[in-house]
Amino acid sequence: MTLLEGQKAPDFSLMNEKGEMVHLADFKGKNVILYFYPKDMTPGCTTEACDFRDKFEDFSHLNAVVLGVSPDNEKKHAKFIDKHGLPFSLLVDEDHAIAEAYDVWTLKKMYGREYMGIERSTFLIDTEGKLVKAWRKVRVKNHIEEVYAYLAEQEAKQ
Repeated sequence: MTLLEGQKAPDFSLMNEKGEMVHLADFKGKNVILYFYPKDMTPGCTTEACDFRDKFEDFSHLNAVVLGVSPDNEKKHAKFIDKHGLPFSLLVDEDHAIAEAYDVWTLKKMYGREYMGIERSTFLIDTEGKLVKAWRKVRVKNHIEEVYAYLAEQEAKQ
């Protein structure tokens, strides 16, 4: 089933890097930037996380929280956060159930090998839990600026 803009975003309950359960419902009244990435400590994922880190304050001014999701465990997430000073939580989706709910667990190909993995994607969920915008097959360069500009435009309309 394809997730469409305008639909209610799939709910989730995932463990964060501190072993705490995080639920989408915890953020009612806030915009949620939910981004899926393949793996902690890899070059593209590090760049993306650091870009979100560097723009974190600006997103906060737009009533938004940032949450990253990957199949990595809490320990890897905690190490990733500590190493790069990330001011937001990373959520554990080891069984990729939430990635599947958001339709980002896909067949990938690299060096002639096929495997299942996360398709780098970002979702903007509004204050009522509705999916406002989906960016799929994300290229890291300039992506965070694009998300920020879109959110700023949406907030200006309200």
